[in-house]
Parts: sequence; structure tokens; C-alpha cells
Amino acid sequence: MSSLDEKIEEAKKLSMHIVKESEDDKLMTLSVGPQHPGTGHFRFIIKLDGDYIVNVNLDLGYVHRGEEKMCEYRNYFTNIPHLERPVIHDSANITYSYSLAVEDLIGITVPRRGQFLRALTSELDRINYTLYWLAIYGIFLGHSTMFMWPAADRELVLDLLERLTGHRITHAFNIPGGVRNDMPNNFKEKCLSQINYLEKRLKEYEHIFYNNPLFRQRTEGVGILSKEDAIKLGVTGSVLRASGVPYDIRKVEPYDIYNEIDFNVQYMKTCDSFARAYIPFLDVRESCHIIRELLDKMPESGDVREKLLSNIKGPPGESFKRVESGRGALSYHLVSDGTSRPYRVKISTGSFRNIIALPFLLVGSKLGDMPAIYWSLNYWPIEADR
Repeated sequence: MSSLDEKIEEAKKLSMHIVKESEDDKLMTLSVGPQHPGTGHFRFIIKLDGDYIVNVNLDLGYVHRGEEKMCEYRNYFTNIPHLERPVIHDSANITYSYSLAVEDLIGITVPRRGQFLRALTSELDRINYTLYWLAIYGIFLGHSTMFMWPAADRELVLDLLERLTGHRITHAFNIPGGVRNDMPNNFKEKCLSQINYLEKRLKEYEHIFYNNPLFRQRTEGVGILSKEDAIKLGVTGSVLRASGVPYDIRKVEPYDIYNEIDFNVQYMKTCDSFARAYIPFLDVRESCHIIRELLDKMPESGDVREKLLSNIKGPPGESFKRVESGRGALSYHLVSDGTSRPYRVKISTGSFRNIIALPFLLVGSKLGDMPAIYWSLNYWPIEADR
């Protein structure tokens, strides 16, 4: 049997063990969240035998927003602002795949300059989210400096996004047909200046955090998710690539102008919590490279969106589109009945797909390894409970 099959059998045996031993009160039940700031309104219940985790029960539903149902009562344009809420820190990508699906449904092509601006915003928000995630990882492991540095440097990225889109956190920038507005004067120079600074800071991050012997001790060889198990569980994004699978939607299913951009898919083969923590960091460096290339190749002028009526009507049919978000594949399945509102919207997020790995990685581990394993899964609870 594969290691995943063995873990399933182990979980069954542990469950029987819990029922038997609970009569003697030998196991401790520990509720992690939703009050814990790191859980993001998400709770999982741990059963402990001494210092070892013998069972994990996930309880996801604390911030349910009914996004998919809300889409049925708004038209294709007015859905944009509320669809950003499940992600917040990566709002460009969750509206990116939605806009692609709408465009595929109604059969329009985005102007070339608009495609470049979409990709630019997507990469900036990828950096924005990853710095936030990295700051929380620092707090999880008691490294307060690694909280303050990324949190402060993230403000520089937010400045760029505010200058580009007019909004600081959520942007309502990607819309069906392109983007809402062109970039302002001198944005290219400002963006390159911030990227230059950020690349220097990344070297310091690597020195103080990733090369820290305490961080390595707590993450290397901890929470092993083999390549075979990662594929079988269906995880995505940095979690999948940390297990040796170089799979990135921007490469395998390039959208807009990503097929013209030269970049590398970051992956590792150690399959542990360190690899899952290091891949997003490498993604930030790669995003800096992509942003430089986008700014260099972007047309100097041209339309940024196809002008559409606010009550556009898609023909009856279905559309499926996905992008590579900060947590992995983020997809929309739209169903149209020919009216100005979608008949059905289904959202699939990377966080929801990755959280399935948590019980398998925690069972058999020590309680002290839980923070390093959990946050290495690049999980954003609000995105999963959409």
C-alpha cells in the first residue's frame, strides 16, 4: 500500500483506539481556534495521547458568505466587488478567473494592453498575499522580526496597487472585458523602484528566517507529503510543487499573455514543511522577474478593456476557467441561461483543496510540530469557507 493508504488505515485504528481509551479519559481533546488569531476563524479539534496527535477533526464553517448563491442575484459586472471578499489579500486573482470565464461565455477578447495590466496586478497581489502569509508564519513560530519585516514591506506593494487600481486592499480592477482603468503616469518607474528594494529584502529574509537553524530544525523532515500522496489527495499550488510536481496553471494552461512570459516553475523534492514554506518565497522572487518582463514588453498605448454594456447577456451554455493564485489553482464554473445574471456559479479554491492534507500530516506528529505543518499548507480559511 502507498503511505496514504497506510495513513488511512492508521487513522481508522486510531479512531477505534480513541473510542476505547476515552472511557479511561487517557486522551486530551484540544480545540485549536476559532479564537486563535492564526486560524482565521477556522477550528480543528485535536485528540492527544501525551504529546502525540492521534486524531484531527476539521470544522471549517465559521465565515460562510454564500458567495456562489449571491452571484445568482447580481449581473456579471456587479458580482465583481463581493467576489473579492473571500480572499482579500489576493483579490486580483479571484476576479481574474471569473472575468476569464465570463469572457469565454460571451465570446470576447481582451485588448493586449489590458492583458498585460491584468497579469501585472495578478503578480503584485501574489507578492502581497505571500508577504502576509509569511508574516503570520513568523508569528506561528515565535519569530517576531519575521512578522514585522514582511508586514511592513507589504505596505510598499499595497502602495503600488492603490496607485494602479485606486483601491488599497480589494481593487475591483479585473472586470469582464479587461481592466477598469489604465495605469497612471510614472507608474513603471515607481514599480521598478519598489521591486528593486523588495529583491534586496528577500535576501535578508532568507538569511534571518529560512537559514535560521531553529526554523530549519522545526520544518526540515517534518510533515512529509510524498509526491504520490500529494497527487492522490489533489492538493495544488505550492503544496503540490513542494512535493516534486512542477505544476503551474500559468504554464500548463497559459491565459492572456502568460505564454509570452519567460519564467520558471519553482518546485522542490524534499516534500516537508520547509519545502512548503520555501516555495512561496521563491514564487515572490519569480514574480519580481515576471513584473519586470511585463513592464518591458507592455505596449506603450492602446485600449485596456472591451467596452461592454453593464447588463450583458451570455448565451445559454457553460464556461470553466482557472488561474494560478497565491494558493494554487483557482477556478470558476459558470452556467448561463441567457439572462444578464449567471444561472449558477461554482468556485474552487486552492485552500479548500489543500486543507484535506492537514489530518494526514498531523496524525502521528507531535503537538509542537502542529504550527509548522499547518501554516506550511498555505491555507487561507476564509477562502475555503466561501
